Amino acid sequence: MRYVALVGSALVAAACGVQTSRPASVSPAAAQTSATADYRNDYRGQSRELLPDEQVQQALSRLTFGLRPGDAEKVRAMDVDRWIDEQLRPERIDDSKTDALMSHYAVYAMRTGDIVQDFTAAQQLQRQLQRANPNDTGGAGAAKAEQRREILAQNPQLAATLRQTQQLVGEVQSAQLARAVSTERQLDEVMVDFWENHFSVFAGKGQVRLFLAQYDRDVIRPRALGHFRDLLGAVAKSPAMLFFLDNWESAADSTQPTLAGAGGGRRLGAGGGRFGVGGRRVLVSPQRPATPPRARRGLNENYARELMELHTLGVDGGYTQKDVQEVARALTGWTFNRQTGEFVFNPNIHDAGEKTILGQKFPAGHGEDEGERVLDMLARAPATAHFITTKLVRHFVSDDPPTALVDRCAATFSKTDGDIRETLGCIVTSPEFFSRAAYRAKVKTPFELVASALRAVDAQADTTPRTAQIVARLGQPIFGRQTPDGWPDRGDAWMNTGAILNRINFGLSLAAGQVPGAQLANWPEFTALQSQPRPQQVDAIVKSMFGGQVSPDTREVLMSGSNPMMSSAGPTGAERGPGKSDIAPASIVAAVDSVMMDAGRGERAAPAQQGKGFPRGPGAQIPGFGRPVNLQGLPQIVGLALGAPEFQRR
Repeated sequence: MRYVALVGSALVAAACGVQTSRPASVSPAAAQTSATADYRNDYRGQSRELLPDEQVQQALSRLTFGLRPGDAEKVRAMDVDRWIDEQLRPERIDDSKTDALMSHYAVYAMRTGDIVQDFTAAQQLQRQLQRANPNDTGGAGAAKAEQRREILAQNPQLAATLRQTQQLVGEVQSAQLARAVSTERQLDEVMVDFWENHFSVFAGKGQVRLFLAQYDRDVIRPRALGHFRDLLGAVAKSPAMLFFLDNWESAADSTQPTLAGAGGGRRLGAGGGRFGVGGRRVLVSPQRPATPPRARRGLNENYARELMELHTLGVDGGYTQKDVQEVARALTGWTFNRQTGEFVFNPNIHDAGEKTILGQKFPAGHGEDEGERVLDMLARAPATAHFITTKLVRHFVSDDPPTALVDRCAATFSKTDGDIRETLGCIVTSPEFFSRAAYRAKVKTPFELVASALRAVDAQADTTPRTAQIVARLGQPIFGRQTPDGWPDRGDAWMNTGAILNRINFGLSLAAGQVPGAQLANWPEFTALQSQPRPQQVDAIVKSMFGGQVSPDTREVLMSGSNPMMSSAGPTGAERGPGKSDIAPASIVAAVDSVMMDAGRGERAAPAQQGKGFPRGPGAQIPGFGRPVNLQGLPQIVGLALGAPEFQRR
């Protein structure tokens, strides 16, 4: 049972941020001088606790989605600091192969307006069927299905449109994982994943799924290493966020004046234009409307609250409920065109009254410009610098971010006007990043685990939804977090007995050929190792996947082929026999799936395959995944290695 204890204690230690030694200390003078506009000068002359080879492993495990065969040798030859600098400048890295891979995803080549149009056509078909069966309570389901088939048979273009609409989310999810596996711009992709989790939207809410490709392609990805204010503004105007947090329909209360009549709903710029000077507009009293009255939708505070609590200042950022209400008022009229998905400022529903936000007066009569002023204030607030930097340090260094590192790099954030590249450089070249305490101290999320396993065996990216569905089955459906706080970035949220068993099963499934694109025969080292004695095979796997460093218990498991964690779930060691390794039966996989906790909330997660916003269409299911397998020889070693505690950490 030593290995069982090792798995549990090692992962819990990482999840709880247990440190084996203190990070390298930083003098007050160093703390003051580190917040410069160039992270490369921040730590010059300071020593690192990790050995050179360990620094390579640390950089590759934290700044990529996992090592591929040959990556460690490449970084070692290049020098780890030069490699980090290169990754921080992704525009200099040729990524044409990944660009070609993305051509498999039709949704990324489509204009948002075309996606909306296709969705509208699908809705019209549904309404047509409903009108033909107005009294359908379920008994006429077969007739409706037959009628649907007849309509689609007569209109192949409509059939193709409907299929495309049904597969929108699956394509985006598949593309996210495919990029993580294949791109040469690994750190940029890690940051895209970070920001899409920070500015989280849920694919299963209404029409959000129509805007996911645009959200990734046009909003997050181009700004992942840019300036935070630019990213914040793009998110605030994105249809995905406007719809998810309901700001698209937030309107001034009936007691407040609006700018009705000042533009007829077209977008207004930050300047005055013909409606005034310095951003001021013609006010319309609620007692004397300029347009015929209609039912008010009312003020919605959802986005304003999450903008301050989750996106900028943090829950302890010094704002009040009154500030939330005032920010919500300032952002009324921020909506989007339902046909094109383009941002629109609607003066007819904007609250143009006087406001006070975080102690600053906002005079009456302003429009879109006061929302921009709010974003300026929030993006440049010291609390935002600290909150964003804390999250970055938690993601890249430790579940318990070192205070000195957060303070230094938050100062860099502020001095560079929210330059994400400089702030990140401050973090990932720091002594704390290369400290003994940070080494292998983070637990991989399901997304990181699947991507790193595929990269470890040099798998081909899967352009179907199947592998993305594995991520969902492990507890983290892509764009599937229902609440706006995003998936947790602490290890204790991901680790329980069921989760560990699921992860071991996944490793064995991959080695057994059940995961698309992952064929061990295509792995560069497979042919040479296949005929070698088991000790040499184990040594090669340990070197390739772990940099030569595993615990004695893990090495014993790899040598014996017996995983104690699986003995309690499947056949006993005596029944298994020497040299064999059995994955837990599908019934056990289903059982542990049912106890997977909704990370960070302490609630049971809904089954990953159910509900809106999850992979659909051809290939969305995974034939054979979780099916009992019998592995021997080199595939068995690989499968056990992928389930080892060292592989669960980064």
